[in-house]
Amino acid sequence: MRHSTSIIPQFFVTAPQECPYLGNREERKLFTPIELSNANQINNTLSKQGFRRSQNVLYRPSCSKCAACLSARISLESHVISKSQKRLIRYNAGLTRNLIVPNASVEQYNLFSSYINNRHVAGGMAEMNYFEYSSMIEETLVKTVLVEYRNNDKDLMGACLTDILDDGLSMVYSFYDSTLTKNSLGSYMILDHVKLAKEMKLNYVYLGYWVKGSPKMNYKANFSGLEIFINNEWRLLKKLSPKFFNEHTPTLESMSDQVLNIKFPSKP
Repeated sequence: MRHSTSIIPQFFVTAPQECPYLGNREERKLFTPIELSNANQINNTLSKQGFRRSQNVLYRPSCSKCAACLSARISLESHVISKSQKRLIRYNAGLTRNLIVPNASVEQYNLFSSYINNRHVAGGMAEMNYFEYSSMIEETLVKTVLVEYRNNDKDLMGACLTDILDDGLSMVYSFYDSTLTKNSLGSYMILDHVKLAKEMKLNYVYLGYWVKGSPKMNYKANFSGLEIFINNEWRLLKKLSPKFFNEHTPTLESMSDQVLNIKFPSKP
């Protein structure tokens, strides 16, 4: 039987709340706690099926009337850097990347707070204090690093909490100096994670969710090789025509069917 495995977790669903991406809609999430005994295995397994990590929880959208939020990743095999992205890399040539243990610092928190106040002041993180920030960075049972970007003066310009999966890098949360608009640091860090994944001989960079029609998410479609997880399979976005999305009827499965359709490794 497909479900006679050793790592099947228990799943839960959140109460509906206002959608942060599309107006007049509600979001709901399917989630499961991460346990120490199989933390990396379950993170690898569920990340490949549209789940994201937040501290010691894995979740994915499970809205009752909408399926617009689609997990997105860059396939390095299909990725080609554009001319404008090459210019962006050259523009940020003075930045140095450092992979460190995910320990919070006041310097990070100050940059994080500035980023939130400039970009997401109405979001759920706007009132996050230092201790809550520390929990976001440090509470992890999986293989995680904090990727810092510093300029020639050693000032912190950006950072990304990044999970190392067996097939790629998952950019859990990133923040940066948003006053440096010409640097486009958010896009630059994605491009640098593509480079880092190549150096680590991995195949993908997981970017979270892409929502067609959401201005907050449009930038992700600028990366070639972008795949989206739709109807339980990864599809290359550039091969999906606008007609596909106009005619596409989201698959809204019951909660039990969603869980049953999640694939887990079989016992040896």
